[in-house]
Amino acid sequence: MKRAGRLFGQIATHENMAEAFWKAAKGKHLRPEVISFRQNFKAEIHALNSGLIAENLDLGNYHFFDIYDPKPRRICAASFRERVLHHAVMNVCEPVLERCSIFDSYACRKGRGSHKALERVQYYLGKNPWFLKLDIHKYFDSIDHDIALGLLSRKIKDKKLLRLFRSILSTYHTAPGKGIPIGNLISQHLANFYLSCFDHWVKENLRLHYVRYMDDFILFSQSRHKLKKILAQVQSWLDAHLALHLHQNRQLNKSRYGVVYLGYRVYPWGIRLSSATRSRLIRRCRQYEKSLAQHTMSEKELICRIQALTAVTRTARAKGFRQTLFNRFKGVSKGHEPGDPGRCVQQPGRELPVCLP
Repeated sequence: MKRAGRLFGQIATHENMAEAFWKAAKGKHLRPEVISFRQNFKAEIHALNSGLIAENLDLGNYHFFDIYDPKPRRICAASFRERVLHHAVMNVCEPVLERCSIFDSYACRKGRGSHKALERVQYYLGKNPWFLKLDIHKYFDSIDHDIALGLLSRKIKDKKLLRLFRSILSTYHTAPGKGIPIGNLISQHLANFYLSCFDHWVKENLRLHYVRYMDDFILFSQSRHKLKKILAQVQSWLDAHLALHLHQNRQLNKSRYGVVYLGYRVYPWGIRLSSATRSRLIRRCRQYEKSLAQHTMSEKELICRIQALTAVTRTARAKGFRQTLFNRFKGVSKGHEPGDPGRCVQQPGRELPVCLP
């Protein structure tokens, strides 16, 4: 594939920076840093453009915090100005990286999110009696900066842009020359791109049905023996080419038993919530009940939170479970069907209607 050039100049245009601001500010317009940036919009954009052209941007102003749902992760949030920069870079570079992707790669791609990945897994389970589910051990922490830049240089010939990527990568490490932060837009795209060469190797050399969502991937086959045989090949290739190692939690099983993937249990005949996801949603509901009773959460916020919880269940066959979640809270219409989108029920004595899923 021909390498892309003359990209750096497209990033530093006023139009691209303005678009990047609106993308970075989406859903966050009332935050102080967004208000400040908008009030000084011309000066902020000029500072970003000047820093880009002079290649002396102030990078690496991160805010760290931990989350524990569904498992412990350290999130690295960039400053708002850097988030604008990330969007500006990806506005230009995303189409270049997209051209490297295979059909069955499903993270950080327009129209190819987790729901599409689950549908594809279900389709392949129906076509193959066996599957092998694998993932990378500490994937984001294991990404090698030099290898990532080498892969980028095969697709991009703009030296200024490659130096910008190197500067961004150098702001974070878990070991010398290793690791990218979880929570940044460029990190997500680079992490998905990092495995694109592996995707092509699987499809072109192993010639198997295959689905990958970030570092979680499944190989499908007619033969259990074949999947056992290629496991060593997969580990050898990842180690030699990308300096990655497979997690020890590997699953080789019959398709009819289903596979737990992205928080769901997928069968050839349908998709269910996994037991871990069910437990997590119930724990969240209990937390919301406690917050509501202690008046640390408003009814309006509760409605939004419950709607977000039930959105998780929509991919799965979980109508009864959705109704159970809503029945935990007052204001639920007993005759309501959870599949009716956008319906609001006004209960006597309540200021706000409960918007049901």
